[in-house]
Amino acid sequence: MNRRGFLAIAVLGALTAGAAQAFAQQIPAPADLVAKGKLTYGTAATFAPFEYTKDGTPTGFDIDFGNAIAAKMGLQPSIMNMEFKGLIPALQGKRIDIINSAMYINPQRAEQVDFIPYMRIGNEILVQKGNPHKINGREDLCGLRVSVTLGAIEETYAREVAKNCAAAHKPEPQILTLPTAQDAALALRQGRADAMFDSTPGAVKFVSELPDVYQITGKTFEANTQIGIAVRKGDSEMKQAVEKAVAAVVKDGTYASLLKKYNLPMSGSIF
Repeated sequence: MNRRGFLAIAVLGALTAGAAQAFAQQIPAPADLVAKGKLTYGTAATFAPFEYTKDGTPTGFDIDFGNAIAAKMGLQPSIMNMEFKGLIPALQGKRIDIINSAMYINPQRAEQVDFIPYMRIGNEILVQKGNPHKINGREDLCGLRVSVTLGAIEETYAREVAKNCAAAHKPEPQILTLPTAQDAALALRQGRADAMFDSTPGAVKFVSELPDVYQITGKTFEANTQIGIAVRKGDSEMKQAVEKAVAAVVKDGTYASLLKKYNLPMSGSIF
């Protein structure tokens, strides 16, 4: 055999070895999927920069992250965009395989689903530019109007403020629960709300896009809250597969590059 033949065999062997290695690294997908060959995940694409729509298409950190996770499992991502409050019922009803929607992990949700944490996140008080009500912290919200996303963790924080105000014999804030973060921000902009609770990344995005409309006031609160991907309670096969896929996405640098792409602080990484 001439030199060219040996070279061809060597190249073929290398390609075969590479393909075998890639196959070996692929994470086995769970057998019980909503749709064969697909990772069907629910998201509420109203929470920039994690998930939002651009030109009618879902985009954001979680969308790219979910696509990368699906690829590690050898699956095609299939996105179901819905209201946030419908995500857990959709998961429990087996209409989706996982929830991939920057879902805050709290005890109430942990009773209903199992989580794979992937980021640490804080929260901010957003006010109109100039801070007309001189709000410097949550303790200043008694008797005012606070807009939040319905069913999101910020609603829980707002109701905690209301309890604290009542305990201090002060008027409770009026809590405006709205379908999306964009609706909550619009209520603030239009003067229907005096303040808004939002995640640190979300608040920063609003201020960076409309610096003459919004500003952040006070200190970041609940800064050690984690967000995670949710799977059905007790579904160990799906949980282990997603955990392995997340670890692989972190290891190959995709996770870090997505933090940078969406201007999320590296301090939010839990890896």
